[in-house]
Amino acid sequence: MSAYPNRTWWVGVGILAGVTLLAIPASDAPAAATAGAPPDITGAWGSYPGPRGGPPDPKLAAPPATALALKSKYAGPYEALRAAQRESDARGEPLANASTECLPTGMPQMMFAIYPIEILQSHGQVTIIAEAMSQVRRIFLDQQQMAMGTVPPGYFGHSVGRWEGDTLVVDTIGVKESVLGYRDMPHSDQMRIHERLRLVAPDVLHDEITVEDPLVLEKPVTFTYAYKRIPEYQLLEYVCENNRDYVDEKGVTRMRLHSK
Repeated sequence: MSAYPNRTWWVGVGILAGVTLLAIPASDAPAAATAGAPPDITGAWGSYPGPRGGPPDPKLAAPPATALALKSKYAGPYEALRAAQRESDARGEPLANASTECLPTGMPQMMFAIYPIEILQSHGQVTIIAEAMSQVRRIFLDQQQMAMGTVPPGYFGHSVGRWEGDTLVVDTIGVKESVLGYRDMPHSDQMRIHERLRLVAPDVLHDEITVEDPLVLEKPVTFTYAYKRIPEYQLLEYVCENNRDYVDEKGVTRMRLHSK
């Protein structure tokens, strides 16, 4: 049985319609990796321990994040933003964000997996698809990374990776500056994202992410997202067709009310 038998709790932040992607059931998955071959991480994954799961196994839970240390130029505005978010949330008037504006969360936030993600392994590439906003990123294997400043800025940047034993090591650059990062942190065009994806148990995957930015961060910040395999889950199409919410002059998300 799927780990998410009832999907109704996800509806509300977007319109879900139709099945587009199929996660490979465990019984049909490729055989366990042979010596020298990368492990099989193909399939659908949900956040671990997840909204319906019990407390995680301490041995499998994501380790705590390191401290987020912003340079003084950015620390003040960032703390003001976080305070404004807390105050607006307490009033029930959340500030606008990528979700309320129907925009992709981009890297690295798409890996947070509020909704499930799917990983597809193919020759020369690992593709990661997030159900939220139907986001897609491609990790090109065994290729040289482009020079900083030559990547057209985008939501997901340019990712290259390689297998080091049982760990997929990924380097990403080129995320545009308007895409807020971990805990809504700002970043510059010099941001670099390092990932280490590794199975810590047959059905538990960790993505250890380290963000470097010499212009914004005093030191790199590292955090880990943990996922549990969902053997029979089928990703749903997620298209944001929100024509009710709007952002007022104070940056608060409002809802248009229409008479019957």
